[in-house]
Amino acid sequence: MNSAFPSLPTDRPVRVGVLVLDDTNLLSLAAAVDPMRATNRFAGRRVFDWTYLTMAGSPARITAGFDIPGAAVGTVPVPDLLMLVASFSLDRQDTPALHRELRRMARGRAVIVAVDGAGWLLASAGLLDGQAATTHWEDLDRFAARFPRVETVRDRFRVSGRMLTTGGASPCLDMMLALIRHHAGADVAARVAGVFIYDPVHAGDAPQRLVPTLALSRRSPLIARTIAEMETRLDAPLPMDRLAALLGVSRRQLEQKFRATLGQSPHGYWLGLRLAEAQRLARDTDMAVQDIALACGFSSHAAFGRAFKAAYGTSVRDIRRLRGNWP
Repeated sequence: MNSAFPSLPTDRPVRVGVLVLDDTNLLSLAAAVDPMRATNRFAGRRVFDWTYLTMAGSPARITAGFDIPGAAVGTVPVPDLLMLVASFSLDRQDTPALHRELRRMARGRAVIVAVDGAGWLLASAGLLDGQAATTHWEDLDRFAARFPRVETVRDRFRVSGRMLTTGGASPCLDMMLALIRHHAGADVAARVAGVFIYDPVHAGDAPQRLVPTLALSRRSPLIARTIAEMETRLDAPLPMDRLAALLGVSRRQLEQKFRATLGQSPHGYWLGLRLAEAQRLARDTDMAVQDIALACGFSSHAAFGRAFKAAYGTSVRDIRRLRGNWP
C-alpha cells in the first residue's frame, strides 16, 4: 500500500530538479514535466519551478535523438523535489558519481521521484533498502533478483516515505496527477488530467500490464483475466486444462471465447507473449540465450531457437549483432 505523499512547501514554488540521463524516453520525460507546466497554468500561480540537470553539465541525448541541456547536478543546491528520469543504458550510467549525488539529495531531505527505469539507480545507491518500490514492468524480475533488500511490487507507482518510484510514462502521469491532487487540490488535478484527455486515472497500486486490458475487461472480463494470468506466468506456462480450471471454465469454453474475442487460440497468444518478452530480453539485456529461454518458459534451448526463428525470422545472436546499429 502506498504511504501518504510527503509534504512539499506551500508558501513558495516547489523547487524541482529534473535530472535527465542519456537514453531517456521522451514520453517519460514529458509525463514528469508537462503536468507541472499545466498545474502552474490552471492554478494561476507558479506551483512548481523546475530546472533541468544532467550529470556533468553537458546535454543529455535522449532516445528521440535530441539533446536536453542542463546544469551539472553537483553544482546545484538540494531541491525540494528531485525527478530522476532514466530509461535505457542503466548499467552504464549506474556510477559512483551518480550514487554520491543521489545520497546528497537524500541527506538534504529532497523528495526523490524515480521515473521509468530510474528506480534501478535509486536501489543501486542503497536508497530503497527496506522499502517497497517499482520500476518499468520489463525490468521487474531482474530488479527483484538484483535488489533483494527492496520489496519489489508490480504497482504503477509506489510512495515509500520520501522515495517515489514509477513504471513507464503512463504510470508517471498517474503519479504526477496524484501528487498534484495532494499538493494543489483535486480541482487543479482534474483540470490537468482533462487537458491531457487522460481518463481514467489509475491508482498507484494498480498493477502494471504487459498488454493494456481496460477496454477488453469491459467487453470480455474472462479474456482480460486470462491475459493477466498469462503475464504472470511467462516463465512457467500452464497446460490449457489447468489454466481453464484456474479461471473457473472448461478448456473448450476458454478456447472458444478466446478465438471469438481475439481471433486466435489461447496457446498461440501465450506463446506470442513469451516470444515478445524473449525478443525484448535479446535486444535490451546481455542475458545468455539459455537464460532467456528459461525466463520465457522454454526448457529446451533448441525448441526456443526454432520458435524464435519462426516468429521473427532471425536468432537472438543475430539481433545482438545488429544491436549496435540501432538508434
